[in-house]
Amino acid sequence: MRGILALLGLGFAAVVLWGFMIPGLLAGESGIGVAVVGSIVIMYVVLYLAHGPSLRTSAALAGTLLGISVTALLGVWAVGAARLSGMSDENGEFLQLYADQLNFKALLSAGIIIAGLGVLNDVTITQASAVWELRSAAPDMTRREIFSRGMRIGRDHIASTIYTIVFAYAGTALGVLLLLSLYDRPIADVLSSDMLSEEVVRTLASAIGLVASVPITTAIAAATVAPPGAPPAAGKRALRGRGGSDVPPA
Repeated sequence: MRGILALLGLGFAAVVLWGFMIPGLLAGESGIGVAVVGSIVIMYVVLYLAHGPSLRTSAALAGTLLGISVTALLGVWAVGAARLSGMSDENGEFLQLYADQLNFKALLSAGIIIAGLGVLNDVTITQASAVWELRSAAPDMTRREIFSRGMRIGRDHIASTIYTIVFAYAGTALGVLLLLSLYDRPIADVLSSDMLSEEVVRTLASAIGLVASVPITTAIAAATVAPPGAPPAAGKRALRGRGGSDVPPA
């Protein structure tokens, strides 16, 4: 059932992407604004649909939204600092012909935000769940101890997640890397090319946003779990709440 709900959430995300974000970008709207609004709507529905309405899900959602904000700010700054044009391939040239009102730098920043959504969702929901499970297993543990132990889990998780992002981008750009290798250009020139620079900026901005989301989500979750000292049975009821949610009973 959880998998079916996740697929329904994926379908909703496709509707938002195709029905709102792409038309907004083609109409010349702010790329960052469209990406942030669309991402917030997607994450709001996807998280609650797949994981149910609860304090745990709300903590993950809050961490996700703040992670999106960090990624957006980093994306805007990095694109400007690296002086990227957003037109590193023939797709940009075609878009310039048929949609000349597009801001290609903002489009690149929007792509950075959208590209990191799935992994950001994975990291935040895992951190929130880890904190809730720690409280369930140790009702007397203080919030500070829960945060510290949750961060230990997060450090291991974020390392493997960043590897996933880097290897995914490397696999996507493998053909470009082969061509650049055949040109036998110095590594400094290779890294400064628009096509590879965009991938480097996209990877770093997404990775930093993910790293920032770990302590943010862990802190929010640790602040919203049941207080320490509750009996195990009461702690369990506080975690589940009424109707199977994580909301403590009144």
